[in-house]
Amino acid sequence: MSFKPIQKLNIVRTLSTGQRVSVGVLAQNRQGVFFQYDESYVRQFGNLSPFTLQANTQLQTAPKQPHQGVHGVFADSLPDGWGMLLQNRVFRQKGVFPAQVTAMDRLAFVGDHGMGCLSFLPVSEFSSELCSEFDLATLGLEAQTLFDQSLSDYKEHDDLDDHTQQVLAALVAGGSSGGARPKAQIYMQACDAKHCRTFAQPGDEAWLVKFTSKNLALGHEEGLCEAVYLQMASQAKCQPPIWQLIEAPESSGAKAWLALKRFDYVPNKQGAGRLHLHSACGLLDADFRSPSLDYVELIKASRQLCKSPAVGQLQFRRAIFNLLAANQDDHSKNWAFLQADDDQWQPAPFYDVTYSPHPFNEHATAFGGYGKAPPLKVMQKLAASAGFANWSDAKQCIQEVAEALSQFVTLAHQQGISKSTLSAIEKTLVQRRQENAALFL
Repeated sequence: MSFKPIQKLNIVRTLSTGQRVSVGVLAQNRQGVFFQYDESYVRQFGNLSPFTLQANTQLQTAPKQPHQGVHGVFADSLPDGWGMLLQNRVFRQKGVFPAQVTAMDRLAFVGDHGMGCLSFLPVSEFSSELCSEFDLATLGLEAQTLFDQSLSDYKEHDDLDDHTQQVLAALVAGGSSGGARPKAQIYMQACDAKHCRTFAQPGDEAWLVKFTSKNLALGHEEGLCEAVYLQMASQAKCQPPIWQLIEAPESSGAKAWLALKRFDYVPNKQGAGRLHLHSACGLLDADFRSPSLDYVELIKASRQLCKSPAVGQLQFRRAIFNLLAANQDDHSKNWAFLQADDDQWQPAPFYDVTYSPHPFNEHATAFGGYGKAPPLKVMQKLAASAGFANWSDAKQCIQEVAEALSQFVTLAHQQGISKSTLSAIEKTLVQRRQENAALFL
């Protein structure tokens, strides 16, 4: 089929009440991508991205980098990793090479299935409007198969049977959440974790389910390990999202899959509402693929955006958790903020928090210029910028985080994590504590 890139998209926001309002227009030509707010939107709801967009009706050009040529706030809706894999399979099946596809085409593909409150219209002809109900076990097994095949010499454009086509359509409808792991955005009743759908019905909850694979760093224990880390993060007062472990079918190789309750989704009597979700990556034009963010910048931006010293202290606490817990995949897409209808901002829950060591023990987000084991003076300066009155108060925070992390072995045993995985993580946690011993003196 002949393929013509999309040149214009209307952007719509779903408010927390479920009401939909026009935001503005996104357009592209050979010179680039341009955005223009609707005057009524700016007047009533403020700015979607205060650090990079102007709150007026002028034409605003997107930077060429680092967001595939679109503005950061809209790039947050683009798929990454797993989502790209799914989209590319659909494009190839339709005879379109992924290299022909622009970022705006991908936004049109996402339509209104993305995380956060933004929708992009018209929806791409390639995007399935299939409203499907599925057994979660079936969806997870198919997702795992598609993921494993993508890592082999399997050809993405090979013909799929009707059943697999249906499941692929369901996974594509499952949204554009980032990351490389196989996952799906689903809706289900609170008391029924076995049956799910790609569309919401009254009373449904919205969840993001992360599946597993033998090809992932922690294999089929990914979900169990992240669950333990979320428990420790909660004890450390880092405010992680609501989560649950869902029993996985025996044939999957996993004991359980991790499901995270979506914090951008607001169920109400009129229908589901949304909160605007904006990553630090999009907010600060930081390239998440390289170490482009520092906790100094993150804490400063957090206090400025949320207008609260307490927010700075929360982000410092989370930074300490990442440092001591070896959560080194702490890149700019793993930090986000939520904007309410009244233009008030708050930090998003502490998500994608798990054991993720780097070969050189370097964090994606630096601590005052240091990728690991930051000197005491650097951390004291960071604590002051976070709003702590003195280092003694900051040390109390550090001690609370360390105490929570000391529960790892107990919690890992409770979740049934294997001895080899438990031992490897425990060893790393001891090393991180020793490397950063100066923080406890």
